[in-house]
Amino acid sequence: MAALLQGSRAPDFALPDADGTQFRLSSALRSGPVLVTFYKTDCPTCQYGLPFLDRLAGGFDGSGATAVAVSQDTPFESERFSAEYGFSTRQVFDAEDSGFPVSDAYGLTNVPSTFLIAQDGRIAHTMVSWSKADVEEIARKLNLSPPFEPGEDVLPFRPG
Repeated sequence: MAALLQGSRAPDFALPDADGTQFRLSSALRSGPVLVTFYKTDCPTCQYGLPFLDRLAGGFDGSGATAVAVSQDTPFESERFSAEYGFSTRQVFDAEDSGFPVSDAYGLTNVPSTFLIAQDGRIAHTMVSWSKADVEEIARKLNLSPPFEPGEDVLPFRPG
């Protein structure tokens, strides 16, 4: 599956959130690493995996790390997704009417696709679809505990 690989330079981007406020990757990287997840609201693998990534992002407080979810849907659809799945990560929008320019720049072929971008702007980890081992590795690279509860049944892999 084609997507930017570990070690690649992450393309800078600026995308609006639902309020029209711009998120710029290069600005967020000044504070620390950024976890970027591309998704669609009707994707079953996104519905499964994004709540775990949201839990992981909940541990970022005080670390300088930032999480952002890049929705390929409308703000309305994304708000419904957030309410239904208890998702609170900041969402920005890669518009279909513009041809998904940021998704294309990252080489997306599947959603979800997640990139841990180190503060130097290089991709420290790429996860396409859902992989429990990848989430554990991302947590390790951020010096965090994995976002899984003791005894929680978590799928090892789920294609997107």
